[in-house]
Amino acid sequence: MARFKPTFWATVCVVPAILLMLGLATWQFQRMAWKGELIERLHTRMAEAPTDAATVAADPAAAEYRKVRLVGTFLHDKELHLLARSLNRNVGLQIVTPLRLQSGEVVLFNRGWVPEERKDPARRPEGQVSGTVTVEGVVRLTEAGVGGWFVPENRPDRNVWLTVDVAAMRQAAGLPDAPGLKADRWWVAADATPNPGGFPIGGQTRVNLPNDHLQYAITWLLLAATLAVIYVVYHWRRQNPAPPPPPERG
Repeated sequence: MARFKPTFWATVCVVPAILLMLGLATWQFQRMAWKGELIERLHTRMAEAPTDAATVAADPAAAEYRKVRLVGTFLHDKELHLLARSLNRNVGLQIVTPLRLQSGEVVLFNRGWVPEERKDPARRPEGQVSGTVTVEGVVRLTEAGVGGWFVPENRPDRNVWLTVDVAAMRQAAGLPDAPGLKADRWWVAADATPNPGGFPIGGQTRVNLPNDHLQYAITWLLLAATLAVIYVVYHWRRQNPAPPPPPERG
């Protein structure tokens, strides 16, 4: 049996490509583990007992996706509209209403989704709750700077918001600073507790992070294996050419 003798250029091209694919597969396995831990951590946070505003203010990043219970009064005249939001394939928007806490400080509270035809508060008067309320929701961090090429800019002058830029929204609503709560760094998304009249519909924060990294890793492994087989077969055929056909007898 002939000794396997790899050619220079085929080896130079194929071996680095195989190593790269194996590296990408390893990276996808690492991403899969990281994503699994992230999903588990978020679900754990959302299952914990509600905290309070002071705890959130101590470390907003650590409190993200934790439940928080707030007591205060809604400032409906400063309502903000988070557009391009859907629910069950129905286009609408989300209503972000400043909530003045008993301490006098104000935080942004996303009360939930309404259909486009109920954008005007006059079309949902029952939901414009007055007086002191106790509400619960999930802590979220500001989305300032999150936008990209395909995300239109916010238009504060028209009350058109595509991302929750907390500092800009507070400024547009004319809210006072609340440095003690670090209120320009976080906001709250309402839980699913029904509102009077049925709108807004809360509970719009869901942890549905896809974890498809296993299939990506398998894809890279299969590509690496396929390329390795092609490499071996190429050299085997090169070193073991097919015998010439027998001469024809005339």
